[in-house]
Amino acid sequence: MTMDFFFTISPVFRILFVFVLILAACKVRLPLGIALVIGGLIIDLWAGKQGVAVLADFGASLRQPELWLLILNITLILEFGYFMATERNSQVILNASCRLGGRNGRALSLVLIPAAMGLVPMPGGALFSAPFVGKTVSDTPVPEAWKVIVNYWFRHVFEYWWPLYPVVIVALSIFSLPAWQFFALQMPFTLVSLAAGWFFLLRRRLYLLADDVSPEAGDNGRLFTVLQPIFIVVICTLFLPEWIKYVLPAASSTLDKLLGMFAGLVISLLMVAWRSRGDHEARLFQHLASEKTLNVVFTLGGVMVFQAMLGASGLLPEAGRQLGHSMVPVEFVIGFLPFLAGLVTGIAVGFAGPSFPLVVGLAAASPHLSQASALVLAFSMGYAGMMISPVHLCYILTRRYFQCGLMPTYIYLLPCVLAVVSWGVLVHFFLRFLGW
Repeated sequence: MTMDFFFTISPVFRILFVFVLILAACKVRLPLGIALVIGGLIIDLWAGKQGVAVLADFGASLRQPELWLLILNITLILEFGYFMATERNSQVILNASCRLGGRNGRALSLVLIPAAMGLVPMPGGALFSAPFVGKTVSDTPVPEAWKVIVNYWFRHVFEYWWPLYPVVIVALSIFSLPAWQFFALQMPFTLVSLAAGWFFLLRRRLYLLADDVSPEAGDNGRLFTVLQPIFIVVICTLFLPEWIKYVLPAASSTLDKLLGMFAGLVISLLMVAWRSRGDHEARLFQHLASEKTLNVVFTLGGVMVFQAMLGASGLLPEAGRQLGHSMVPVEFVIGFLPFLAGLVTGIAVGFAGPSFPLVVGLAAASPHLSQASALVLAFSMGYAGMMISPVHLCYILTRRYFQCGLMPTYIYLLPCVLAVVSWGVLVHFFLRFLGW
């Protein structure tokens, strides 16, 4: 058997094999960040590149300014999250949720807090809501895996159509559907996600979350003071990138957003430091060298390097072309390509960027498929792959925060994901039946 044989193996098999290899490495307690870096090197090498070229790609992945700025932002977000989770701050926010929801106020806060923070796409944004979720159920006997999925699931309920998400921008640019039609197709996914989260996650635990005692009268001024740093981060993330583009016209849009977020985090943390001077409980950077912070940082670095190496390998487009020319039914290919890309990359743009151009091409070549029917199938499958991906950053960070393993969380996550996939498949066939 010659070495050439290994390069004739299907790119789909190569991607899946490396993916399984990464999971196996984690199973024997190799840190996920290191396993991802090794996996990235293997997949680039298996794409047929020479060792020097692989090392060059690895060096290029480490030279990404986005990588280091993202690590810096994540570190600041962690410190910000520790501050927001202090007893005094958490109680103010939870009381406000209880006043709004009455007896089911705590259950409502488990939905509203992650969902509201998910309106602004932030790398590692799940860390903002995780402390609140933990505090909300701190006196409730619920599994850590359940807390992980509650925070993780409701954090992403708007990602199907909210126009600030990069995946929505990419999808709108690739599919030639009118904007109104795109939003009309995608917005119901949010309702399905909320319904699935309530049915599979909250419904059976409402009795545990119910409050028999009426919440205390609120101090809205104190609530505004606690939430003001979050508002600043959100506003800076939304509006500063446009100004940064004028100052750094050559910077990528991702870098612009990260710089805007960084500015918001710095302003917020300076404000927190000023208000908290003399308060030992709220003192910042107490956890900078903690095991939790270091695990998150090294894992994040591994995720970014793996994604860069996978993109440099060129295997995902090659896998798509191979499936497109096979005898596999076109509907299977349209669903499988985004699912595979989402599973391997763990990010929404990771399933949209490589697969959606292929999906549009396959739909155009099929007489019984429209872009609308292809969109709902491809997006729901890509979303499913992304949500169950062990390398999804929000998934990793939330599990790290609650100190929970991977497999126990799937018990709660898979029913919710299957509900979204079922809706996507149902709408796909309904649109085909109508000829849309």
